[in-house]
Amino acid sequence: MAVVLIVDDDQRLAAMLQEFLEAQGFAVLWAANGQQMRQQMAAGPVDVMVLDWMLPGQDGISLAKELRSKDGGPPILMLSARGEDEERILGLESGVDDYLAKPFNARELVARLRALLRRSGKDEGGEKLHFGNFHLHMAERRLYRGDVEIDVNPAEMELLLVFAQRPRRILSRDLLLQLLGGEEDGRFDRSIDVRVTRLRKIIEENPRHSRFLQTERGAGYRFMPVP
Repeated sequence: MAVVLIVDDDQRLAAMLQEFLEAQGFAVLWAANGQQMRQQMAAGPVDVMVLDWMLPGQDGISLAKELRSKDGGPPILMLSARGEDEERILGLESGVDDYLAKPFNARELVARLRALLRRSGKDEGGEKLHFGNFHLHMAERRLYRGDVEIDVNPAEMELLLVFAQRPRRILSRDLLLQLLGGEEDGRFDRSIDVRVTRLRKIIEENPRHSRFLQTERGAGYRFMPVP
């Protein structure tokens, strides 16, 4: 699954983009500034970045230059309300790979992100996720350990797909219940814990010490697709 990091201090826009991109099969992370961007990138791999020009503190241009001066970083698509040719050229000269002026069409954004992923040789469609010795074929809803397919019932597969589409994010029990098609009623729902326990028995070598599906005490669960 391709991981997109949105770096934009407009939380409303970021939330809308996240919802749309996740529906297109991407995993989405968000950062509001340069410091949060570095934290997200330190926490796990990022395949492509959507970087806003105007940010509090360091702007997008300086962040792009910083990334390119170090290890290069992921492909970058810059967003800006500045659509003039000179501004676009300045953005591209800073090291970004593509430039999109606001307002923009969300489908065009997706097309450009997939083009960047193709050029970088990364998985564009987000249909496969590798973690440990497991391979999850998301579109086919099949899980393999090495070359051997693992039998996963529909309930646990649905939960695994929910986590796989939102890696490294803390998901509360209420949110998980909603994402799985349940109704939030304000009560602590033990059914989520039961399904997590069953899923851990499938993907964890030691379910009592989870490597992939971690408990965040008082907050929920986090899926970490570590190598």
